[in-house]
Parts: sequence; C-alpha cells; structure tokens
Amino acid sequence: MLPRHRDPSVSVDSLFVSYHGKDALRGVSFTLLPGSMTGIIGPNGAGKSTLMKSLLELIPRDHGEVRILGGSVKEARTRIAYVPQRSEIDMTFPITVIDTVLLGTYPKLGLLKRPRRQHKELAYHCLEKVGMEDFGSRQIGELSGGQEQRVFLARALAQEAELFCLDEPFVGVDAASEETIVAILKELRDQNRTVLVVHHDLSKAEAYFDGLVLLNGELVKAGPAREVCRPDILSQAYAAQLTFLEKNGVGV
Repeated sequence: MLPRHRDPSVSVDSLFVSYHGKDALRGVSFTLLPGSMTGIIGPNGAGKSTLMKSLLELIPRDHGEVRILGGSVKEARTRIAYVPQRSEIDMTFPITVIDTVLLGTYPKLGLLKRPRRQHKELAYHCLEKVGMEDFGSRQIGELSGGQEQRVFLARALAQEAELFCLDEPFVGVDAASEETIVAILKELRDQNRTVLVVHHDLSKAEAYFDGLVLLNGELVKAGPAREVCRPDILSQAYAAQLTFLEKNGVGV
C-alpha cells in the first residue's frame, strides 16, 4: 500500500487541445487525489479519450499545464499504467498471454535487461488476480473481449504503478469480466493509488466512481459522483440524450 498523502496525483490547469485547427477541449481544469477512482464521462465526441491521451502526452496539447505525481509526465512515466481502447491494439500480433503481462514489468527493468524469475512470478500473480492464470500459453488473439481486457489489466498491474488510466475498459466485455475489473480497480483505489477511467455508461457511473469529470468539449463539472450525476448537471452535457436515458435506463 502506498503512503497516505493528499497532494494531487493529477493536476490539470486550463488544458486546450485541437485537431486540424478545430477545438477538441477548451480550458479544462481539475485535480485528482491519491486513493480516488474517477470516471471521465460525456456524450459521444465530448473529448473523453482526447483528455486522457493529452494528459499522458500521447497527443499534443495546444495550451495548459499538466502535473502527474508531482512532476512532468516524462518524469512520472514508469509510475503510470495505461490501458488503451481494445480497438487500438493489434490483436493479430503473435504474442502469448503471459508475455503480454510480462511487458508490464519492462518499464522498471532498464535498457536491454530481460525479465528475471521474480518478474515472471509477478506476471503469473497478476494473471491469477484477474482470473486468467489458466490462459498463460494462449495467443492473445484467441481470447474473448472480456478475457482480453482482463489480460491488459493484468499487464497494468504488473507495472505496480501509482496512476492507472483506462480508456473505455468495459466496452465489449461480459458482465463477469466487468465485475472483476471494477473490483480490482476499487482495490487499487483502496491501496491509495489513483484510477482514472474513460466511461460511457451513465447508469453505472455513480456506483463505480468516487468522482466524475463531465465533459462536452469543455469541463461541465468535476466533483463527487453524486453531485455530478444530478439531472440538472448532466443535462448541461447530454441535453436530449438524458431524457432517453431516464425513460429507458440505458447508458449514454
């Protein structure tokens, strides 16, 4: 468990991001504390994945300051675990499940160093954690959507990071895998790690997250989930979609 402290693990100040001259994010500011699990929500095209990628310097920012774990992203790189959307991962690459998880140990190995026994034991432990210990020799492309996402989470766990960033981890997964992933993320939070998740299903947002960052091109509201999930707040981002959600009990 990490030591308890209340300095922000993520601090974002007046973030602007654009694509081909068109604004994607405008003036977004918020902070995340250690021991928190936060969802990034908003309608399609609101800039949710853009926000996460810009925080991690996977895409450029136009303006704004981002501090991660007290320093720059470059300084914190080995303390950050990132799970991208499954659609961005080449599932045809010929790699086994256990070797995929072992990749999570590489940031701390150093240049040209190979995993040792303790790293392989850690990888198997992480597979056990996500209930995938019997799949170590399988090719990653042979797995179902839920199984794939469990393996990617195991890879993130193998990094032993302080900040975990997951982009749409529940898309295309079965209910059992979603339940497993949520339980592990909450356990990480309880270990004083910081968890940030791009999420699309409003019907589960308050149950899953302590806090929410609500976007629609700009920040609508960031705060405790129960406050952000108020209909008068959500309607500022979702407008007509919210009425459909309330009537049908489905995610947006």
